[in-house]
Amino acid sequence: MYAIVEMAGQQFKVAKDQKVYVHRLQTEEGKKVTFDNVLLLDDGKNVTVGAPAIDGAAVEAKVIKHLRGDKVIVFHKKRRKGYRKKNGHRQSLTEIVIESIVAKGAKKTKAAEPKKAAPKKEAAPKAVAPKKEAAPKKAVATKADDLKKVEGIGPKIAETLIAAGISTFAELAKAKPAKIAEIIADVRGNHVTDTWPAQAKLATDGKWDELKKWQDELDGGKA
Repeated sequence: MYAIVEMAGQQFKVAKDQKVYVHRLQTEEGKKVTFDNVLLLDDGKNVTVGAPAIDGAAVEAKVIKHLRGDKVIVFHKKRRKGYRKKNGHRQSLTEIVIESIVAKGAKKTKAAEPKKAAPKKEAAPKAVAPKKEAAPKKAVATKADDLKKVEGIGPKIAETLIAAGISTFAELAKAKPAKIAEIIADVRGNHVTDTWPAQAKLATDGKWDELKKWQDELDGGKA
């Protein structure tokens, strides 16, 4: 029996006890993870195709370890311009092993809905003497920091963070890596947010030399 399932933005053909390398997952090593976006199932007799996914089907796996792939050289050159740029990249990966393929009965995890507060009884209006209207206060705009100075943050991620209310190094330093990963989940690519708050803390404290020295040792924000 095998299945075609989407995991971490990629499609894989998997079977039981098979090892698979996917883009870095937020799940800790040793814990189990379930992928419910199953596109096709083949049990040896029947083939079931989803539209686009098969309702009730899921692939259960266990996280073995987090690692990084082989280095890839990215070279850019412009003819007759004297422009050359060479970068190295190592993709952050997660090794998982497929434990089971469930054809029916898997439940999709849903976010808990917030409880509605009971309506408050309206109190009888009291006679209040009219107050003089105070002059409107001028809104003080907080100047946004250049979040792209943090290793691993590009223009698109910076725009997404600002739209979510994180526009300064101080605000980024207080955010948790898991929360940041949730905010930028729709940004294309695999992003490791583990070091971003610590980098932002150094930027907030004005420790640029220390930050630059650390960033020289990072690759896409990952140590």
